[in-house]
Amino acid sequence: MPQTSSLLERTLNAIARRYRLPNFDAHSLDTHAFSPETALALVIEQARIATAGGAVPDAALKQRFFDTLARVIACAMHPHTGDAVFQAMLLRHRETTVQEYASLSAQAERDRRFVHAAVNGIAHPAKLQRMVPGQQRELLAALHASADSSSWGQVEDHARRLLDLRDSAGDASVKRRAQQLLNDGALVRLRTLQSLEGDVSVQQYRLLLDQHGPRSGSAAAAARGVAAKQRGADVEALAARALEALAQRLNEAEAPVSYRVVTSMRVPASMPSSHEHAKTEWDAVLLRQAATVHDAAVWDVCLLIEAKASVDAASTDFARLLRGMRLLASADATDDYSFETQQGIVRIRGASLHALPVEGDRVANTVLYCCDALPDEPPRLLNAASRMQLLSAPASLAYASTLMDEAHADSRALEPVCHALIESPRWKSVLDQYAMLRQVRELMVHACDLLGAMEQ
Repeated sequence: MPQTSSLLERTLNAIARRYRLPNFDAHSLDTHAFSPETALALVIEQARIATAGGAVPDAALKQRFFDTLARVIACAMHPHTGDAVFQAMLLRHRETTVQEYASLSAQAERDRRFVHAAVNGIAHPAKLQRMVPGQQRELLAALHASADSSSWGQVEDHARRLLDLRDSAGDASVKRRAQQLLNDGALVRLRTLQSLEGDVSVQQYRLLLDQHGPRSGSAAAAARGVAAKQRGADVEALAARALEALAQRLNEAEAPVSYRVVTSMRVPASMPSSHEHAKTEWDAVLLRQAATVHDAAVWDVCLLIEAKASVDAASTDFARLLRGMRLLASADATDDYSFETQQGIVRIRGASLHALPVEGDRVANTVLYCCDALPDEPPRLLNAASRMQLLSAPASLAYASTLMDEAHADSRALEPVCHALIESPRWKSVLDQYAMLRQVRELMVHACDLLGAMEQ
């Protein structure tokens, strides 16, 4: 990257890092002194350090993993203070009716769309108005009303009655399409799903899921989505205002050098590297003018900011952010690139982009996560995604099921989870999650602390 401004560097170094993790020596800690989830995160970090050094976790470390995961599972199972989502998964693991209900629910929306489309194809009110009065039209009207009220058994009954009509009683194509509706499995699945709603275990399952939050597609879920989007927009605006204040201070102190801030900076398709799974839009970027070419300014990147509402949101985003850094750094150092932003097109030097750091432990003071959330006390060391992957492992659910039936369950039954954690690429994000969390929290600053650092 171009030489960093000394004032910018001092300001970034002066920012209070209220989200930073305290120093834990994972090897020397007595994990029993911590909450089960914190203890599990530290044990997993011990396993990561061992495997990174080419060693295999010894029997004692594996047993600590079994025991701490067993503690997390027991806490998640608690009827009053536990995890409703895990309890719903456990119920699905144990009850065949719940398994069937969950499987049918997963495709229910697609099935509903198919049935409604099929019914509208032959019984839409506009079609019925053009039909001659008679038994077929009456059955089609009843078919449409049943589909509108999600009375799937009645939909099937009316479709079969249409098939029983004499050929002379109406349009033959209606019979053919009613038969197609009956032949497809969508209607049977919806009817089965509806019948399962009366099962006691299914009702308990739905109650547990409702405790976690509104169901997907519901009005409450939509309202929550709107609120979350607004929350994100508010944090982005706060981060941009803080960066604007920093740019103004730099302009005052370093004139005639010119700084500016752009928001919603979108990576051009001409960038050589793959855009897949990479961050392609940056919330706020501090730029410094590098040159003027044909009366147009060309800029260097000084600081990239991503606004996040929580530590968990930043942790989930981090891998994508690093891929986004690699995408920017793939720029040809001899070329310039045009980026679309909220403030219009800006030209950025390829040399500036090519010099960006791309490793997680080197991006400090080049990338910041800007947040306005209160720090979690004590800090949460096991992120939500890793925790759920551990809890939802088949061996974890089998262990919990045994614990429900017996007074004691042997934690060594969790060995398949430990093996997957160490051996499976699919579990690498869980194995690395504590190390990644440290990096993410090093990059996180509160917007007020960014403003406060300018006054020092």
